[in-house]
Amino acid sequence: MPSLDGATEWLQAEPLGPAELRGHVVLVNFWTLTCINWLRQAPYVRAWSRAYRDDGLIVIGVHTPEFSFEHEIDQVRLAVAKRSIDYPIAVDNDYVIWRAFDNQYWPALYFVDAAGIIRDHRFGEGSYEQSERILQRLLGVERELASVDGVGVEAAADWDHLQTPETYLGYARSRGIASPGGAAYDTRSTYQIPPHLPGDHWGLGGDWTVGRESVALEHAGGSIAYRFEARDAHLVLSRGASEPIPFRVLLDGAAPGLSHGVDVDEDGAGVLRDGGLYQLVRQAGEVRERTVQVTFLEPGAQAYAFTFG
Repeated sequence: MPSLDGATEWLQAEPLGPAELRGHVVLVNFWTLTCINWLRQAPYVRAWSRAYRDDGLIVIGVHTPEFSFEHEIDQVRLAVAKRSIDYPIAVDNDYVIWRAFDNQYWPALYFVDAAGIIRDHRFGEGSYEQSERILQRLLGVERELASVDGVGVEAAADWDHLQTPETYLGYARSRGIASPGGAAYDTRSTYQIPPHLPGDHWGLGGDWTVGRESVALEHAGGSIAYRFEARDAHLVLSRGASEPIPFRVLLDGAAPGLSHGVDVDEDGAGVLRDGGLYQLVRQAGEVRERTVQVTFLEPGAQAYAFTFG
């Protein structure tokens, strides 16, 4: 197991090294707070930490940020509290631990035996039963699997109906913008949402600056719309304003009603308070292709990526 000395800060524990970990089975979980794949994995890791702690398991979360605002330690602390994480977190803002493990994925799990040797790994979601059996084998225990029931954004994706891929909005990795004339980079421009969005495409309405990793709203009333096919639609957001930013979500031009996500109400009202992943839509009943549109009532919203579930 590589060293964890590259952590810029530790949360919920003093720095952990070979002396503290010797004789323990260790599960290292790479995550970043806006990753929907990690959010859906999180209840399992949380459950394993609690179920096997007395058997000698130490879970260590390594928070390696994807977006610039995820470097802010207060955002990480908020995510830890919101997800009820009670195991140690190594903050890896400089990617030192990420590189030491030669890791490439969020989320990633590394299973380390009591001698400090990595015995297995898992990348991405799924394989939860196999992962827990690996832990049991390394710990020398055998019993029923931990009970896990993810709710809200932690609920498993509806894989049978998930047709739309993750889509980044900043020009470094952007695809699928359908606003007339495309995007102007690093300059404030006025955009229009086309009346008919093609599937898996998005558009801006109002005055926005399209930057390398995000799009930033310059004046109140700007909108983002996306034509998607999935049960859930999420948007990664942060704010460049000092005050919370109210927003409103429409689904096919109307209030979402029972198809609202956990971060909006049935009328589509929500508030951007902290940087993170906001669930805008969870379709009730039949899952079909829909158009979600979010309008921000104040300037300063910064949008990074749509993800689906």
